[in-house]
Amino acid sequence: MTPPERVLYRVLTLTWVFYLVGALYVVGPVLAWLLAGFALFALYFAPLMREDMRAGAPPMTVHLWFVCMFGMLVVLWIGHVDYQLGTGKTIKSSIGWAKGWALFPLFLFAGAVLRIRPEVIVRAQCVLGAQTLVLLPLLLIAPFIGLPEKLFTSPLRAVGGPGPEYFSVYLYTIDPADGSFRWQFWTPWSPFAGLIGLVMTLCAIEERHPVWRTIGVVAGLAIVVLCKSRMSLIGIVVGAGAPRLLPLILRSWTWLAMGALSTVMVAAGTWTITTLAESWQAFKDLRANSTRVRDTLQSIAKERWWTEAPWFGHGSVEPGAHVTEHMLIGTHHTWFGLLFVKGLVGLVMFAIPMVWMLLMLMRLCIVSTRGRLPLGLLLGMLLFSFGENLEVLVYMLWPALIIIGASLVPERKPQSTRPVEAGRSADRRVGNGMTGVGCAKDPMLG
Repeated sequence: MTPPERVLYRVLTLTWVFYLVGALYVVGPVLAWLLAGFALFALYFAPLMREDMRAGAPPMTVHLWFVCMFGMLVVLWIGHVDYQLGTGKTIKSSIGWAKGWALFPLFLFAGAVLRIRPEVIVRAQCVLGAQTLVLLPLLLIAPFIGLPEKLFTSPLRAVGGPGPEYFSVYLYTIDPADGSFRWQFWTPWSPFAGLIGLVMTLCAIEERHPVWRTIGVVAGLAIVVLCKSRMSLIGIVVGAGAPRLLPLILRSWTWLAMGALSTVMVAAGTWTITTLAESWQAFKDLRANSTRVRDTLQSIAKERWWTEAPWFGHGSVEPGAHVTEHMLIGTHHTWFGLLFVKGLVGLVMFAIPMVWMLLMLMRLCIVSTRGRLPLGLLLGMLLFSFGENLEVLVYMLWPALIIIGASLVPERKPQSTRPVEAGRSADRRVGNGMTGVGCAKDPMLG
Protein backbone atom coordinates (compact mmCIF):
# COMPACT_ATOMS: atom_id res chain seq x y z
CA MET A 1 0.00 0.00 0.00
CA THR A 2 1.06 3.57 -0.59
CA PRO A 3 1.45 5.83 2.48
CA PRO A 4 -1.94 7.55 1.92
CA GLU A 5 -3.64 4.17 1.60
CA ARG A 6 -1.96 2.94 4.76
CA VAL A 7 -3.09 6.02 6.69
CA LEU A 8 -6.70 5.71 5.52
CA TYR A 9 -6.80 1.99 6.22
CA ARG A 10 -5.49 2.48 9.77
CA VAL A 11 -7.78 5.40 10.54
CA LEU A 12 -10.88 3.58 9.31
CA THR A 13 -10.10 0.36 11.15
CA LEU A 14 -9.46 2.35 14.35
CA THR A 15 -12.91 3.96 14.22
CA TRP A 16 -14.14 2.25 17.39
CA VAL A 17 -10.99 3.27 19.27
CA PHE A 18 -11.39 6.91 18.22
CA TYR A 19 -15.06 6.77 19.19
CA LEU A 20 -14.34 5.38 22.65
CA VAL A 21 -12.11 8.39 23.38
CA GLY A 22 -14.53 10.85 21.76
CA ALA A 23 -12.07 11.81 19.02
CA LEU A 24 -13.99 11.09 15.81
CA TYR A 25 -15.13 14.69 15.34
CA VAL A 26 -11.50 15.78 15.61
CA VAL A 27 -10.03 13.02 13.44
CA GLY A 28 -12.23 13.73 10.39
CA PRO A 29 -11.30 17.40 9.78
CA VAL A 30 -7.64 16.82 10.69
CA LEU A 31 -7.47 13.93 8.23
CA ALA A 32 -9.07 16.06 5.50
CA TRP A 33 -6.66 18.97 5.82
CA LEU A 34 -3.59 16.73 6.17
CA LEU A 35 -4.49 14.64 3.13
CA ALA A 36 -5.30 17.71 1.08
CA GLY A 37 -2.00 19.31 2.10
CA PHE A 38 -0.10 16.17 1.15
CA ALA A 39 -1.96 16.02 -2.17
CA LEU A 40 -1.15 19.67 -2.86
CA PHE A 41 2.53 19.02 -2.13
CA ALA A 42 2.54 15.92 -4.33
CA LEU A 43 0.83 17.75 -7.18
CA TYR A 44 2.65 21.07 -7.31
CA PHE A 45 5.81 20.93 -5.21
CA ALA A 46 7.16 17.41 -5.64
CA PRO A 47 7.18 16.47 -9.33
CA LEU A 48 9.83 13.84 -8.64
CA MET A 49 7.73 12.06 -6.02
CA ARG A 50 7.31 8.35 -6.59
CA GLU A 51 4.80 7.81 -9.35
CA ASP A 52 2.90 5.17 -7.37
CA MET A 53 1.84 7.87 -4.91
CA ARG A 54 0.36 10.30 -7.43
CA ALA A 55 -2.70 9.76 -9.58
CA GLY A 56 -2.70 13.02 -11.56
CA ALA A 57 -4.26 16.45 -11.66
CA PRO A 58 -7.72 16.96 -10.14
CA PRO A 59 -10.59 17.07 -12.66
CA MET A 60 -12.85 20.06 -13.23
CA THR A 61 -15.43 18.64 -10.83
CA VAL A 62 -13.03 19.06 -7.90
CA HIS A 63 -12.17 22.62 -8.94
CA LEU A 64 -15.89 23.38 -9.11
CA TRP A 65 -16.34 22.11 -5.56
CA PHE A 66 -13.54 24.34 -4.28
CA VAL A 67 -14.97 27.43 -5.98
CA CYS A 68 -18.52 26.81 -4.76
CA MET A 69 -17.54 25.93 -1.20
CA PHE A 70 -15.45 29.11 -0.97
CA GLY A 71 -18.52 30.92 -2.26
CA MET A 72 -20.42 29.27 0.59
CA LEU A 73 -17.98 30.87 3.05
CA VAL A 74 -18.51 34.29 1.48
CA VAL A 75 -22.28 33.83 1.76
CA LEU A 76 -21.80 32.91 5.41
CA TRP A 77 -19.94 36.16 6.05
CA ILE A 78 -22.63 38.18 4.28
CA GLY A 79 -25.36 36.56 6.37
CA HIS A 80 -23.47 37.36 9.58
CA VAL A 81 -23.05 40.98 8.54
CA ASP A 82 -26.73 41.31 7.57
CA TYR A 83 -27.89 40.04 10.96
CA GLN A 84 -25.06 41.66 12.94
CA LEU A 85 -24.05 38.42 14.61
CA GLY A 86 -20.72 39.82 15.75
CA THR A 87 -17.06 39.11 15.04
CA GLY A 88 -16.79 36.30 17.56
CA LYS A 89 -19.66 34.30 16.09
CA THR A 90 -18.40 34.97 12.57
CA ILE A 91 -15.00 33.52 13.46
CA LYS A 92 -16.64 30.52 15.14
CA SER A 93 -18.88 29.91 12.11
CA SER A 94 -15.88 30.20 9.77
CA ILE A 95 -14.08 27.52 11.79
CA GLY A 96 -17.27 25.46 11.53
CA TRP A 97 -17.13 25.89 7.75
CA ALA A 98 -13.55 24.58 7.77
CA LYS A 99 -14.76 21.48 9.68
CA GLY A 100 -17.90 21.04 7.56
CA TRP A 101 -18.49 22.36 4.07
CA ALA A 102 -14.78 22.60 3.29
CA LEU A 103 -14.31 18.86 3.79
CA PHE A 104 -16.27 18.04 0.63
CA PRO A 105 -13.66 19.44 -1.81
CA LEU A 106 -10.73 18.49 0.44
CA PHE A 107 -11.54 14.77 0.51
CA LEU A 108 -12.48 14.76 -3.18
CA PHE A 109 -9.19 16.50 -3.97
CA ALA A 110 -7.19 13.94 -1.98
CA GLY A 111 -9.02 11.04 -3.61
CA ALA A 112 -8.42 12.42 -7.10
CA VAL A 113 -4.75 13.41 -6.71
CA LEU A 114 -3.30 10.69 -4.49
CA ARG A 115 -3.11 7.11 -5.62
CA ILE A 116 -5.74 5.61 -3.35
CA ARG A 117 -7.39 2.42 -4.54
CA PRO A 118 -11.06 2.01 -3.62
CA GLU A 119 -10.39 -1.64 -2.81
CA VAL A 120 -8.31 -0.59 0.22
CA ILE A 121 -11.18 1.41 1.69
CA VAL A 122 -13.64 -1.36 0.81
CA ARG A 123 -11.56 -3.88 2.76
CA ALA A 124 -11.17 -1.49 5.69
CA GLN A 125 -14.95 -1.11 5.82
CA CYS A 126 -15.29 -4.89 6.05
CA VAL A 127 -12.70 -5.05 8.84
CA LEU A 128 -14.64 -2.34 10.69
CA GLY A 129 -17.76 -4.42 10.14
CA ALA A 130 -16.07 -7.43 11.73
CA GLN A 131 -15.17 -5.35 14.79
CA THR A 132 -18.77 -4.15 15.00
CA LEU A 133 -20.12 -7.70 14.93
CA VAL A 134 -17.77 -8.62 17.79
CA LEU A 135 -19.06 -5.72 19.91
CA LEU A 136 -22.69 -6.21 18.87
CA PRO A 137 -23.65 -8.71 21.65
CA LEU A 138 -22.54 -6.23 24.32
CA LEU A 139 -24.48 -3.40 22.70
CA LEU A 140 -27.61 -5.53 22.40
CA ILE A 141 -27.68 -6.75 26.00
CA ALA A 142 -26.63 -3.40 27.53
CA PRO A 143 -30.17 -2.03 28.05
CA PHE A 144 -31.37 -5.32 29.54
CA ILE A 145 -28.65 -5.69 32.16
CA GLY A 146 -28.93 -2.14 33.52
CA LEU A 147 -26.01 -0.48 31.77
CA PRO A 148 -26.45 3.29 31.20
CA GLU A 149 -27.27 4.81 27.82
CA LYS A 150 -24.36 7.24 27.82
CA LEU A 151 -21.03 6.27 29.32
CA PHE A 152 -19.28 9.65 29.30
CA THR A 153 -18.50 12.79 27.32
CA SER A 154 -14.88 13.16 26.25
CA PRO A 155 -12.80 16.14 27.41
CA LEU A 156 -12.07 16.72 23.72
CA ARG A 157 -15.36 18.57 23.68
CA ALA A 158 -13.24 21.59 24.62
CA VAL A 159 -12.05 21.87 21.01
CA GLY A 160 -15.58 22.94 20.05
CA GLY A 161 -18.29 21.38 17.95
CA PRO A 162 -22.01 21.42 17.15
CA GLY A 163 -22.91 19.74 20.44
CA PRO A 164 -21.78 17.40 23.25
CA GLU A 165 -23.26 14.37 21.47
CA TYR A 166 -20.37 14.50 18.99
CA PHE A 167 -17.95 13.72 21.83
CA SER A 168 -20.11 11.34 23.87
CA VAL A 169 -19.96 7.55 24.01
CA TYR A 170 -23.33 5.75 23.95
CA LEU A 171 -24.18 2.09 24.33
CA TYR A 172 -27.76 2.62 23.17
CA THR A 173 -30.52 5.23 23.22
CA ILE A 174 -34.23 5.18 24.07
CA ASP A 175 -36.67 6.53 21.51
CA PRO A 176 -38.76 9.18 23.32
CA ALA A 177 -41.73 8.49 21.02
CA ASP A 178 -42.37 4.88 22.01
CA GLY A 179 -39.68 3.96 24.54
CA SER A 180 -38.02 1.42 22.25
CA PHE A 181 -34.27 0.88 22.13
CA ARG A 182 -32.16 2.22 19.27
CA TRP A 183 -28.46 1.85 18.65
CA GLN A 184 -26.29 4.57 17.12
CA PHE A 185 -22.94 2.73 17.18
CA TRP A 186 -20.12 5.27 16.71
CA THR A 187 -22.28 8.14 15.45
CA PRO A 188 -23.85 11.07 17.38
CA TRP A 189 -27.44 9.93 16.72
CA SER A 190 -29.27 6.94 15.29
CA PRO A 191 -30.33 8.18 11.81
CA PHE A 192 -26.70 9.10 11.15
CA ALA A 193 -25.79 5.48 11.91
CA GLY A 194 -28.16 4.52 9.10
CA LEU A 195 -26.03 6.45 6.62
CA ILE A 196 -22.85 4.83 7.96
CA GLY A 197 -24.47 1.40 7.65
CA LEU A 198 -25.53 2.25 4.11
CA VAL A 199 -21.96 3.20 3.15
CA MET A 200 -20.58 0.02 4.73
CA THR A 201 -23.12 -2.18 2.94
CA LEU A 202 -22.53 -0.64 -0.49
CA CYS A 203 -18.76 -0.93 -0.05
CA ALA A 204 -18.98 -4.53 1.15
CA ILE A 205 -21.02 -5.52 -1.90
CA GLU A 206 -18.00 -4.63 -4.04
CA GLU A 207 -15.57 -6.68 -1.92
CA ARG A 208 -14.21 -9.64 -3.88
CA HIS A 209 -13.24 -11.93 -1.03
CA PRO A 210 -16.46 -13.84 -0.18
CA VAL A 211 -15.82 -14.07 3.57
CA TRP A 212 -15.03 -10.39 3.98
CA ARG A 213 -17.93 -9.49 1.69
CA THR A 214 -20.35 -11.48 3.85
CA ILE A 215 -19.02 -9.93 7.06
CA GLY A 216 -19.29 -6.41 5.66
CA VAL A 217 -22.80 -6.84 4.32
CA VAL A 218 -24.09 -8.48 7.52
CA ALA A 219 -22.53 -5.75 9.68
CA GLY A 220 -23.86 -2.97 7.49
CA LEU A 221 -27.37 -4.39 7.48
CA ALA A 222 -27.23 -4.92 11.24
CA ILE A 223 -26.40 -1.24 11.72
CA VAL A 224 -29.23 -0.20 9.41
CA VAL A 225 -31.81 -2.39 11.16
CA LEU A 226 -30.79 -1.58 14.75
CA CYS A 227 -30.61 2.17 14.24
CA LYS A 228 -34.17 2.04 12.82
CA SER A 229 -33.43 4.49 10.02
CA ARG A 230 -36.11 4.42 7.35
CA MET A 231 -34.01 6.41 4.93
CA SER A 232 -31.15 3.91 4.97
CA LEU A 233 -33.48 1.04 4.02
CA ILE A 234 -34.47 2.93 0.89
CA GLY A 235 -30.87 4.01 0.36
CA ILE A 236 -29.57 0.45 0.17
CA VAL A 237 -32.13 -0.43 -2.51
CA VAL A 238 -31.45 2.74 -4.50
CA GLY A 239 -27.68 2.78 -3.98
CA ALA A 240 -27.20 -0.87 -4.89
CA GLY A 241 -29.88 -1.15 -7.59
CA ALA A 242 -29.82 2.09 -9.56
CA PRO A 243 -26.12 1.94 -10.60
CA ARG A 244 -26.62 -1.60 -11.88
CA LEU A 245 -29.77 -0.74 -13.80
CA LEU A 246 -28.47 2.51 -15.28
CA PRO A 247 -26.24 0.89 -17.97
CA LEU A 248 -29.34 -0.86 -19.31
CA ILE A 249 -30.46 2.41 -20.93
CA LEU A 250 -28.03 1.55 -23.74
CA ARG A 251 -30.06 -1.57 -24.53
CA SER A 252 -32.96 -1.29 -26.95
CA TRP A 253 -35.08 -3.81 -25.07
CA THR A 254 -34.97 -1.57 -22.01
CA TRP A 255 -36.84 1.17 -23.83
CA LEU A 256 -39.39 -1.32 -25.11
CA ALA A 257 -39.93 -2.62 -21.58
CA MET A 258 -40.27 0.91 -20.22
CA GLY A 259 -42.84 1.70 -22.90
CA ALA A 260 -44.86 -1.39 -22.00
CA LEU A 261 -44.63 -0.59 -18.29
CA SER A 262 -45.76 2.98 -18.90
CA THR A 263 -48.78 1.71 -20.80
CA VAL A 264 -49.73 -0.59 -17.93
CA MET A 265 -49.30 2.19 -15.37
CA VAL A 266 -51.45 4.57 -17.41
CA ALA A 267 -54.15 1.91 -17.72
CA ALA A 268 -54.05 1.38 -13.95
CA GLY A 269 -53.32 5.03 -13.17
CA THR A 270 -55.75 5.56 -10.30
CA TRP A 271 -54.76 2.32 -8.57
CA THR A 272 -51.05 3.11 -9.03
CA ILE A 273 -51.33 6.61 -7.58
CA THR A 274 -53.44 5.42 -4.67
CA THR A 275 -51.07 2.55 -3.88
CA LEU A 276 -48.01 4.79 -3.98
CA ALA A 277 -49.68 7.40 -1.77
CA GLU A 278 -50.73 4.78 0.77
CA SER A 279 -47.29 3.21 0.78
CA TRP A 280 -45.62 6.58 1.36
CA GLN A 281 -48.02 7.42 4.17
CA ALA A 282 -47.42 4.04 5.78
CA PHE A 283 -43.68 4.65 5.50
CA LYS A 284 -43.99 8.01 7.28
CA ASP A 285 -46.26 6.50 9.93
CA LEU A 286 -43.50 4.10 10.94
CA ARG A 287 -42.11 7.02 12.96
CA ALA A 288 -44.96 9.48 12.96
CA ASN A 289 -43.57 11.76 15.68
CA SER A 290 -40.24 12.11 13.91
CA THR A 291 -42.02 12.87 10.64
CA ARG A 292 -44.14 15.53 12.32
CA VAL A 293 -41.13 17.30 13.85
CA ARG A 294 -39.19 17.22 10.59
CA ASP A 295 -42.14 18.54 8.59
CA THR A 296 -42.63 21.36 11.10
CA LEU A 297 -38.96 22.32 10.99
CA GLN A 298 -38.99 22.38 7.21
CA SER A 299 -42.16 24.44 7.09
CA ILE A 300 -40.80 27.03 9.53
CA ALA A 301 -37.42 27.18 7.75
CA LYS A 302 -39.07 27.68 4.36
CA GLU A 303 -41.48 30.36 5.61
CA ARG A 304 -38.84 32.36 7.46
CA TRP A 305 -36.35 32.06 4.60
CA TRP A 306 -38.83 33.43 2.10
CA THR A 307 -40.15 36.27 4.26
CA GLU A 308 -36.97 37.32 6.09
CA ALA A 309 -33.75 36.44 4.22
CA PRO A 310 -34.32 35.06 0.71
CA TRP A 311 -30.86 35.70 -0.77
CA PHE A 312 -28.18 35.16 1.89
CA GLY A 313 -30.10 33.56 4.75
CA HIS A 314 -29.96 34.18 8.48
CA GLY A 315 -26.26 33.29 8.88
CA SER A 316 -26.89 30.69 11.59
CA VAL A 317 -29.38 28.14 12.86
CA GLU A 318 -31.80 29.35 15.53
CA PRO A 319 -33.45 27.66 18.53
CA GLY A 320 -36.81 26.06 17.84
CA ALA A 321 -39.97 26.26 19.91
CA HIS A 322 -41.83 23.51 21.78
CA VAL A 323 -43.68 22.56 18.60
CA THR A 324 -40.36 21.41 17.11
CA GLU A 325 -39.33 19.75 20.40
CA HIS A 326 -36.72 22.53 20.67
CA MET A 327 -34.85 21.26 17.61
CA LEU A 328 -32.84 23.99 15.89
CA ILE A 329 -34.46 25.68 12.91
CA GLY A 330 -32.29 25.01 9.88
CA THR A 331 -31.47 21.42 10.82
CA HIS A 332 -32.75 17.98 9.79
CA HIS A 333 -32.72 18.87 6.09
CA THR A 334 -29.72 19.93 4.01
CA TRP A 335 -31.65 21.93 1.43
CA PHE A 336 -34.10 23.73 3.74
CA GLY A 337 -31.22 24.24 6.15
CA LEU A 338 -29.23 25.92 3.39
CA LEU A 339 -32.17 28.15 2.52
CA PHE A 340 -32.61 29.22 6.13
CA VAL A 341 -28.93 29.70 7.01
CA LYS A 342 -27.40 30.75 3.66
CA GLY A 343 -30.37 31.63 1.48
CA LEU A 344 -30.94 30.87 -2.16
CA VAL A 345 -27.35 31.74 -3.06
CA GLY A 346 -25.99 29.22 -0.58
CA LEU A 347 -28.32 26.50 -1.84
CA VAL A 348 -27.19 27.11 -5.43
CA MET A 349 -23.54 26.97 -4.33
CA PHE A 350 -24.08 23.44 -3.05
CA ALA A 351 -26.51 22.28 -5.75
CA ILE A 352 -24.24 23.13 -8.70
CA PRO A 353 -21.26 20.87 -7.83
CA MET A 354 -23.53 18.16 -6.46
CA VAL A 355 -25.63 17.95 -9.64
CA TRP A 356 -22.53 18.15 -11.84
CA MET A 357 -20.84 15.34 -9.92
CA LEU A 358 -24.01 13.25 -10.12
CA LEU A 359 -24.05 13.64 -13.91
CA MET A 360 -20.36 12.73 -14.17
CA LEU A 361 -20.83 9.58 -12.10
CA MET A 362 -23.95 8.58 -14.02
CA ARG A 363 -21.96 8.87 -17.25
CA LEU A 364 -19.12 6.81 -15.76
CA CYS A 365 -21.56 4.19 -14.49
CA ILE A 366 -23.08 3.80 -17.95
CA VAL A 367 -19.74 3.11 -19.64
CA SER A 368 -17.85 1.30 -16.85
CA THR A 369 -18.48 -0.75 -13.74
CA ARG A 370 -16.00 1.55 -11.97
CA GLY A 371 -18.90 3.95 -11.53
CA ARG A 372 -21.19 1.59 -9.62
CA LEU A 373 -19.89 2.11 -6.10
CA PRO A 374 -19.26 5.89 -6.26
CA LEU A 375 -22.66 6.52 -7.83
CA GLY A 376 -24.38 4.37 -5.21
CA LEU A 377 -22.59 6.24 -2.42
CA LEU A 378 -23.54 9.62 -3.88
CA LEU A 379 -27.17 8.56 -4.29
CA GLY A 380 -27.19 7.49 -0.65
CA MET A 381 -25.84 10.85 0.47
CA LEU A 382 -28.33 12.70 -1.71
CA LEU A 383 -31.17 10.69 -0.22
CA PHE A 384 -30.04 11.50 3.33
CA SER A 385 -29.74 15.18 2.43
CA PHE A 386 -33.54 15.29 2.64
CA GLY A 387 -33.51 14.24 6.29
CA GLU A 388 -30.12 15.30 7.65
CA ASN A 389 -27.61 18.16 7.34
CA LEU A 390 -24.75 16.67 5.33
CA GLU A 391 -22.29 19.36 6.40
CA VAL A 392 -22.39 18.10 10.01
CA LEU A 393 -22.03 14.47 8.90
CA VAL A 394 -19.23 14.91 6.37
CA TYR A 395 -16.46 14.34 8.95
CA MET A 396 -17.41 10.63 8.93
CA LEU A 397 -18.35 10.40 5.25
CA TRP A 398 -14.75 10.64 4.11
CA PRO A 399 -14.51 6.99 2.91
CA ALA A 400 -17.33 7.68 0.43
CA LEU A 401 -15.83 11.00 -0.68
CA ILE A 402 -12.38 9.48 -1.17
CA ILE A 403 -13.85 6.73 -3.36
CA ILE A 404 -15.89 9.27 -5.34
CA GLY A 405 -12.83 11.49 -5.81
CA ALA A 406 -10.77 8.55 -7.06
CA SER A 407 -13.47 7.67 -9.59
CA LEU A 408 -13.49 11.19 -11.07
CA VAL A 409 -10.05 10.74 -12.66
CA PRO A 410 -9.38 8.45 -15.66
CA GLU A 411 -8.72 4.81 -14.93
CA ARG A 412 -5.27 4.46 -13.47
CA LYS A 413 -2.54 2.25 -14.87
CA PRO A 414 -1.78 -0.87 -12.84
CA GLN A 415 1.24 -0.79 -10.58
CA SER A 416 2.17 -4.37 -11.33
CA THR A 417 1.18 -7.08 -13.78
CA ARG A 418 2.12 -9.94 -11.49
CA PRO A 419 -0.89 -12.10 -10.65
CA VAL A 420 -1.65 -12.58 -7.01
CA GLU A 421 -0.83 -16.02 -5.73
CA ALA A 422 -3.83 -18.04 -4.68
CA GLY A 423 -4.65 -19.15 -1.18
CA ARG A 424 -2.42 -18.13 1.70
CA SER A 425 -0.33 -15.62 -0.27
CA ALA A 426 -3.43 -13.73 -1.30
CA ASP A 427 -4.64 -13.72 2.29
CA ARG A 428 -1.33 -12.20 3.42
CA ARG A 429 -1.84 -9.36 0.92
CA VAL A 430 -5.36 -8.94 2.22
CA GLY A 431 -4.00 -8.68 5.74
CA ASN A 432 -1.98 -5.68 4.59
CA GLY A 433 -5.14 -3.87 3.56
CA MET A 434 -5.47 -5.08 -0.02
CA THR A 435 -8.16 -7.24 -1.49
CA GLY A 436 -7.40 -10.59 -3.02
CA VAL A 437 -7.35 -8.99 -6.46
CA GLY A 438 -4.32 -8.62 -8.65
CA CYS A 439 -3.15 -5.04 -8.93
CA ALA A 440 -3.30 -5.38 -12.69
CA LYS A 441 -7.09 -5.53 -12.51
CA ASP A 442 -9.53 -2.77 -11.83
CA PRO A 443 -10.78 -3.31 -8.25
CA MET A 444 -14.27 -2.17 -9.19
CA LEU A 445 -14.80 -4.74 -11.95
CA GLY A 446 -17.40 -7.27 -10.95
